[in-house]
Amino acid sequence: MTSSALIRPAWTPATIALMVIGFAVFWPLGLAMLAYIIWGDRLEGFKRDVNNATDGVFKGFSRGCGRAGAAFSTGNVAFDEWREKELERLAEERRKLDEARAEFESYVRELRRAKDKEEFDRFMAERRAAGKKTPARKSGSDITDVE
Repeated sequence: MTSSALIRPAWTPATIALMVIGFAVFWPLGLAMLAYIIWGDRLEGFKRDVNNATDGVFKGFSRGCGRAGAAFSTGNVAFDEWREKELERLAEERRKLDEARAEFESYVRELRRAKDKEEFDRFMAERRAAGKKTPARKSGSDITDVE
């Protein structure tokens, strides 16, 4: 998910509009949009955890069936051993890719946080600068001087 996505789990004008429209059309839609705005950033991690758990279950199942019966055996022991080693190597590569993806996602989250902080700091600095430029309120002595 990119930070420029129109609909992302954040309080953006688009998500607020969709939430209001959802409540107007059918209240559970608005409630679902509200839940997405509040907890949507956790969905990606939840999805990854579910996928990893499901992959683990089916991986164990397929290996168990392959060893118990001749369903995955070609009859050539050398080929079966080579295939098993290649599958293990590919699983290790997959694990490395998943780790790299997780590191990159963490890096991108940190970049977004830093960018948001920079924008907020710039806003606050501009706000403070604008506050200093406004003329001070006239005191009672100023009013008497004018008269």
